[in-house]
This record gives sequence, structure tokens and C-alpha cells, in this order.
Amino acid sequence: MIPKLVRLSRSAPKDRHKAWDAYWAGITATGAGGEVLWDSGNDHEFLGYKDSLLQYLDPALPVVDTGCGHGSFTRALADVFPRVVGVDVSPHAVAKARAESAGHGNTAFEARDMTAEGAGAALAESINAGGDGANAFIRGVLHVLAPAHQVALVENLRLLAGRRGTVFMAETNFQGNPVEYVSHLGATTRGIPAPLELAIRGLPMPGHFGPEERERAFPASAWELLEDGHTAIETNPVTGVPGQDRVPGYYAVVRPRR
Repeated sequence: MIPKLVRLSRSAPKDRHKAWDAYWAGITATGAGGEVLWDSGNDHEFLGYKDSLLQYLDPALPVVDTGCGHGSFTRALADVFPRVVGVDVSPHAVAKARAESAGHGNTAFEARDMTAEGAGAALAESINAGGDGANAFIRGVLHVLAPAHQVALVENLRLLAGRRGTVFMAETNFQGNPVEYVSHLGATTRGIPAPLELAIRGLPMPGHFGPEERERAFPASAWELLEDGHTAIETNPVTGVPGQDRVPGYYAVVRPRR
């Protein structure tokens, strides 16, 4: 299996902006049975986060779904909070999110690189967050960023949060090697499920993000940890094998120290 994984991963664009936009440009079907690996097609995972979101996120502030993709979690958030803004580095993802969110009047979408210098302040101004700031929701973004880009994203989240905003994150935290990871998701020597192969072929190699990575990216000197724990990141049920559509994960709720 290793030679095939190497061949597939070599074809991914080296520029992550191009990689993500090319990936979303080729997606024609989402939801369960679609082409997006991390889209379970249901709200079960989100419902596991709901109590924490309601406890810690100020409902008077906008919620920014950072790395929104096609907007499935943006729409779930919009069923709970009055105003939600989805942001993604890929214009094609944003276009798909807008199309799939028709009828959700309390959602908006922007194409923006949240690792770029000044992106947090610019987004706060764009959505009229003001000094009170905005909440941020991140699911499955930090684990695919290099440490330097994680730091840049976190600084923008600090600026976006302002005086009252809070950040909720949920990330994959699979501890095995790449072969063990793709095997967990259904890859075998006989074949690789299509959504998984599409991700390997077109996207940056993922890592993992757990308590140690959070402590480094969100240092205690600048961020207050409100809650954290284990979770399961639910993926597209492409194999039908119990457990293969759930990846060990980590969630945390943090707030900038004021």
C-alpha cells in the first residue's frame, strides 16, 4: 500500500491555496455517499458539541465557521445562533457553500485566508463585529496546517475574538502513522475508497492535533482554557464497516486572556 500512497500524495499541488481550491472545484456531490471524506451527511457530531457551544459562545456575537468548506457545519450553527459567517481559503468551496445554503437567511460566506497577516482584524471589520468581536468555530483545520500557519491562524482568531469572543475547535487526533490512518478509514491493499483517494491525491498530508498541539498553538499566557476532552470526528460512511467512519479527535474551548 505504501508505494501507492506515495504516488498519490506526490500529485497533490505544493501550494495549499491551489490544492484546496482545485479540490473543491472538482467536488460534485456532498453528504453521505458523496465525494467529501470528512462529510458524514448528518448532524450527529455537531449535536455532540451543541451543549458546549451554547454554554460558552455569546449568542449576541456572530459565529465564524473558520474553514467552512461547503458549509455543512455553518448551516448547523445557523440553526442555533442568530448570525453565522463561513470563511474558507477556497473560492470554489465558498461558492458551493452559498449554493447549498440557499434559504438560510442568517448565513453569509467569504473567501479569505485566515493565516494571512491582518486577516482577523479585516474579517472583524467586514462583518461589523466591532470591539466586542466574534466567536469562532473550527472543525478539522488546525491538523492540516504546518505549525507556523497554526500560529498565524491563532493570532488572527485572537484579533477576531475581540473583547467577548470565544473559540471552539474540534480536530482529528489519530496517533498512528499515515498507513495506519488510511487503513482506519478503509484503505486496503485491494483498494482505497474514492473520497479517501481524492483527498490523498489532491490535499496536503494531515497531521494530528491534541492537547499538546493546543498548548503550543494557544499558549496559557495568552489563552484561557475553558473546556476540552476527547471526541470523534465523523467521516463519510464509505465502507459500511462499524467504526471506520469515526476518527479519534480532540475538542477544546478557549478564550483570549483580556
